[in-house]
Amino acid sequence: MTELSVLQPIRAFDEMQDASGIRPAYAGVAAWIEKHGLGALAAKRKEAEALFRRVGITFAVYGEGGDPERLIPFDVIPRILARSEWNRLAAGLTQRVKALNAFIGDVYNAQEIIRAGRVPAALVTENEAFCRPMVGFLPPAGVFSHISGIDLVRTGPDNFYVLEDNCRTPSGVSYMLENREAMLRLFPGLCSDHRLQPVGHYPEELLETLKEAAPPNCKGTPCVAVLTPGHFNSAYYEHCFLADEMGVEVVEGADLIVEDDVVYMRTTAGPRRVDVLYRRIDDDFLDPRTFKPDSMLGVPGIFAAYRAGNVTLANAPGAGIADDKAIYPYVPEMIRFYLNEAPILQNVPTWLCERDEDRRYVLANIDKLVVKLARGSGGYGMLVGPHSTRAQQAEFAARITARPHDYIAQPTLALSTVPTLAEQGVAARHVDLRPYVLMGREVRIVPGGLTRVALREGSLVVNSSQGGGTKDTWVVDDGAAAGWQSQSQSQSQG
Repeated sequence: MTELSVLQPIRAFDEMQDASGIRPAYAGVAAWIEKHGLGALAAKRKEAEALFRRVGITFAVYGEGGDPERLIPFDVIPRILARSEWNRLAAGLTQRVKALNAFIGDVYNAQEIIRAGRVPAALVTENEAFCRPMVGFLPPAGVFSHISGIDLVRTGPDNFYVLEDNCRTPSGVSYMLENREAMLRLFPGLCSDHRLQPVGHYPEELLETLKEAAPPNCKGTPCVAVLTPGHFNSAYYEHCFLADEMGVEVVEGADLIVEDDVVYMRTTAGPRRVDVLYRRIDDDFLDPRTFKPDSMLGVPGIFAAYRAGNVTLANAPGAGIADDKAIYPYVPEMIRFYLNEAPILQNVPTWLCERDEDRRYVLANIDKLVVKLARGSGGYGMLVGPHSTRAQQAEFAARITARPHDYIAQPTLALSTVPTLAEQGVAARHVDLRPYVLMGREVRIVPGGLTRVALREGSLVVNSSQGGGTKDTWVVDDGAAAGWQSQSQSQSQG
């Protein structure tokens, strides 16, 4: 087993206050809550629910019976980061996404990192996420993951860890934007006082990134569209929202045709050439001529048009190789290999169950670890050891023994907590953070991201599909935060 410095579970870091009192970034929000009380917060929560219901901000959960469409759980107390904290995160995110893109391009071409012995060949080429039709191909500017979502967790004042990378089709950015819009309506004065770093320009940045990805044979201003699998998809709201915000069309496979390796969308004025597709369809369903032959969602011939340089698919097919949780432990090595830099953001120590020594350790300590599917998402197929029963532990041990390459394990981290409006009042709940990183000719990141919160007391699972909710994420100026704290202290002393 690769030597790993195990993170020992500790008491969760409270982002709002410590032994000396309220942290500077939260001084203004704490003063608002003290002044207006829980009744005002509860009223704001009802306003938010009405607003989200009116707008129709939902997500879908299937397989549980009943109506799968649910209102997005939204907490009205923001999660706040100081600008100095965010600047360090942004530098680490930029570095990481550059290395991930370099890795994806390398494994489909020269495979230098494999030949150098830094990443095992079998882990890549025998991986089900490895897209063989992409071998030997480089998209415009060598960018494979134009939109990345990097999940971060915090365990201390200066301790941020990357939990996982999402380079295939990261979702949730519409909730980040709608959360901010809701807060501006609900708390206009509080938002103004904090001089929040804006996130509303994300659609403009996304459109610019997609235009920069125009294919070599594009003529004139690139025509961009969002390719969705349709209204049955759990993120369909987001597909339509982003298309509307960018001012582009949202299309399904049936709306597109390919002639002479050129993609057109059907319009009332006749066929119109499409240059860039922000595609939200999984690789397997993208083109029945290249991938699953029975797919009814994709477009016959679109992959040939892609390789011919007549259309760009963002994100690129095969980008999901970098999402694999068995690949994740090697990202720090990618940063050193491709960028010749020390990683700014740390990984969570990870055991690969396909390794004999790692598997023995996991099986012996399964009650203390978090076990995940190497290719899972959404909080499914996961065991949180300390919160599991002996029967659940035995079940996962059997799964690991039967299919060890399907599982990885990590320490149970004490995710930081932030104030959240619960039934009994304001209570600490665990959170993570998903910033969205755009990569075109340059890297663009709006300050903040989507904070996901585990609404159940003691829960570490933040996914909406598993009972989690979302918060607005504020990035505020350090100097202003210190000023609010001084003002708050002066008022309390007076």
